[in-house]
Amino acid sequence: MPTLTVDKEELFNYLGNKYDTEQFGELCFRFGIELEEDTSQEGELAPGERAQLKIDIPANRYDLICYEGLSRALGIYLGMEETPSYRLAPVAKPQRITVAKECAQIRPYVVGAILRGVKFTEERYKSFIGLQDKLHNNLCRNRKLVSIGTHDLGTIQGPFTYEAQKPEDIKFVPLDQTEEMDGHRVISFYESDMHIRKFLHIIRDSPVYPVVYDANRTVMSLPPLINSNHSKITLDTRDVLIEITATDMTKVNMVLNIMVSMFSCYCQDPFVVEPMEVVYPDGRTMVYPDYEPRVVKTSSTYLNGIVGIQQTDSEIVELLKRMSLEATIQSGNEISVKLPLTRPDILQECDIAEDLAIAFGYNNIPRVQNNAATVGKPLELNTLSDIVRQKMASCGWIEALTLSLCSHEENFELLRRVDTGDEVVVLENPKSVEYQVCRTSLLPGLLKTIRENKKHPIPYRLFEVSDVVFKAGDRERGTRNERHACGLFSGSSAQFEVTQGLLDAVMAALDVAHAKNGRGYYLRESENPTYLGGRSASVMYRDWNGAEREIGSIGVIHPEVLINYKLEYPVSVFEINIEAFV
Repeated sequence: MPTLTVDKEELFNYLGNKYDTEQFGELCFRFGIELEEDTSQEGELAPGERAQLKIDIPANRYDLICYEGLSRALGIYLGMEETPSYRLAPVAKPQRITVAKECAQIRPYVVGAILRGVKFTEERYKSFIGLQDKLHNNLCRNRKLVSIGTHDLGTIQGPFTYEAQKPEDIKFVPLDQTEEMDGHRVISFYESDMHIRKFLHIIRDSPVYPVVYDANRTVMSLPPLINSNHSKITLDTRDVLIEITATDMTKVNMVLNIMVSMFSCYCQDPFVVEPMEVVYPDGRTMVYPDYEPRVVKTSSTYLNGIVGIQQTDSEIVELLKRMSLEATIQSGNEISVKLPLTRPDILQECDIAEDLAIAFGYNNIPRVQNNAATVGKPLELNTLSDIVRQKMASCGWIEALTLSLCSHEENFELLRRVDTGDEVVVLENPKSVEYQVCRTSLLPGLLKTIRENKKHPIPYRLFEVSDVVFKAGDRERGTRNERHACGLFSGSSAQFEVTQGLLDAVMAALDVAHAKNGRGYYLRESENPTYLGGRSASVMYRDWNGAEREIGSIGVIHPEVLINYKLEYPVSVFEINIEAFV
């Protein structure tokens, strides 16, 4: 949760000097933020020191993490001002950024905008820099997804180019430095910088570095690390160019909209932003910022029901107006809500209901008795799982709880299985090779467990009852979970009969008989590459309707699998899908 520090006197003056610290704390609570500290109450201030308010801001309210956004939002909430109308300046020939195709190797996206006639003071400048830092720390994911560059437009000349060059070919003087450096020197120079060194890994090992040039081939910035000293912003800067590079188009648009909406209030024409054109390698020309409003459809019935109030359509519209949401009444009880560009946190109807509750006041929501008598109970599948766990534990076996992610190799190659491509869910950007796929079997986790616990005496009797994951094209998410039970025995000999005995005990606990006729289960000889030839079987189950299906397997693990997992003793195992018994 970000913490915003603002000048107490300046904020209270903006709000009309109607509050003391306690009253302001109550206002913050009603608005959904929290006053953490008033420095004037912690003791005497030093001569010339101004009292500060430290306010905790929800992590998804990017529009409140600077003084400008917070004061404006509180002013609108209190009815002191109207929600501003953000507009794009009509420009016959906008400034242009051309993207080189090589940028696709490292940081493919760039957007930009221009603030004209900005009037900076020292406080405004600090807030401008502070907003960038806070965005970098949360929404931008420490500059990995998005990085912001700001420049004095009076020191550079368009059109601009966004390129990816070899480090040795990039030469410029970094911000607040005097030495000209190439890309390699920049990396080594900032290794000792407590702030910049946190971001060096993003481009350090890349064969090319992203760089922004103006029309005179003057370097403006080396994203995501540092701007050029040439285009440094000062208190005398009047025209500000904002260029933002990214690996995520959604996030980069959000960041640009937050930046321009917060500080366009200081432009010569307030809340008017000059757009920029971006020409991509495929010939597309895009204009930024994108001010096309998002619209969410909802209804007074839904909003009143979820909040627990009874407001008319017109009253709901007025309440939403206090939260900077422009709502209009449609036919019936439908309400159309136009979302401002400052509110990317609103994704669906329930988010609008939350804002309505804040505007109405949580303390004002009437308390009512819930007359629906309901009793909670576990899901049938969880009840079944507990029965299986209890039976296996009472047989003297030890429960394991292993990770649901594993490597592709552990899930297939080490088990002598073949990936057909239609079974396993693969992670797009795994943190490491150990967590590449969602497991389709509990067996790899149990085999790794005994591998890492060789110091314990044999035999090992382990079990696990957990979910595995499979692809499912007919599901909304494209995947499905399946609850499995797995029992593993390892000792001086495989003792297949011990593992089968545990399977029989589990089936008896579930009231499933060992029978080929009628409802019950039986073993049918089969070949499975994970098991030793001639020492494996499929577990078959026939339900009350006479439908028969395979619910798992049992067998002695193949020696090659034991070698792959670095195991010294034979292993027998069974694994079944217990959802068949729900």
